[in-house]
Amino acid sequence: MTEQDINAVLTEIPTASKGKTVGVKANIAVKGYACHGGIKAYERDIAKSDAVVVQRLRGAGINPTAILNMEEGALGAQTDNPWFGKTHNPLKYGYTPGGSSGGSAAAVAAHQVDIALGTDTMGSVRIPSAYCGLWGFKPSHDDEMLTGVMPLSPTLDTVGVHAHSFEDVVRGTEIICSRHFGGGKAGKIHLLNYKKKVDCEAGVQEIFEAFLAKQGRMEPTQLGPYAFGKSRRAGLILSEVEGYKFHKSKLEEDPEGFSNFFRGMMEYGSNLPQEKVKAAYAHVKELREADFPDFILMPTAPQTAFKFGSPVPANQADFTAFANLSDRPAIQFPIGITANGLPVGAQLVGPRGREADLVESVKSLTI
Repeated sequence: MTEQDINAVLTEIPTASKGKTVGVKANIAVKGYACHGGIKAYERDIAKSDAVVVQRLRGAGINPTAILNMEEGALGAQTDNPWFGKTHNPLKYGYTPGGSSGGSAAAVAAHQVDIALGTDTMGSVRIPSAYCGLWGFKPSHDDEMLTGVMPLSPTLDTVGVHAHSFEDVVRGTEIICSRHFGGGKAGKIHLLNYKKKVDCEAGVQEIFEAFLAKQGRMEPTQLGPYAFGKSRRAGLILSEVEGYKFHKSKLEEDPEGFSNFFRGMMEYGSNLPQEKVKAAYAHVKELREADFPDFILMPTAPQTAFKFGSPVPANQADFTAFANLSDRPAIQFPIGITANGLPVGAQLVGPRGREADLVESVKSLTI
């Protein structure tokens, strides 16, 4: 499949880098190039400086080689962008690579770049990584890492990494976090009991159970105040409200530079009753103060990649949103292929700020 078929790379960047090649999602600033976030209204906004995470890559000798497609405004599940085109899953043409960092995952899966940066608000790194058979790492929330990133929800946003291997996803995340994850200790892993709360496709459930059969016994756990769909909707409220605050002036200046869908979501956020907004922030606070087990294993997405034109699964982010709302790091890893040839992923969620321990705990499951 050609680059044109996949439509992941929006802009090629000349570089003298002889090591790893890296692609950057179009909402992460690269000096001298448009940082448009998949929104036409911003397509002439040229970044005057690199985002902090790009500066850190350059400091490690890794220069960006491509700017990659994404869902408009980082709000969506398919990477079918109304302005910059549709990105196909390299593993199955006509199927989504996931969103909103679908271009980042697709470019890595197609071997157009070695690693790619994405942003993750409720699963936007981990779901595309799962759909494309990759590793995906969402670290803990860090305001400094978001400098130079077009936000959707500053409360929930995180920059993360897609890669083919455990080693590459860990090293890439170490670089953008500006700290090493060595010396960690694996912890006790709990298994999320979700079967009466989230419906997984039969193929996903079968592969996840086969993976579990190879592990030792894990103590089951619930997530207390996390209520899957209800909690995910709280995250969506924050995305709509905070996204509107960022885009308000541009929406007034150039309303036609936003699709009807994205503009509608932003306008919805601007009109939400304050009691709903306050309740969403209170729920996030509750989750960030809750006492969860240190390490929790669960599927990454309840389904595999789906065909463009199919209904978007409402529960797509039911598992992944937990790590963003509770502000915990998470690593997605591939665990098998279904009968239809599409990959399935699992994720391990760890305690806030303990990426080194999470890395060692994932090793205990996969290596």
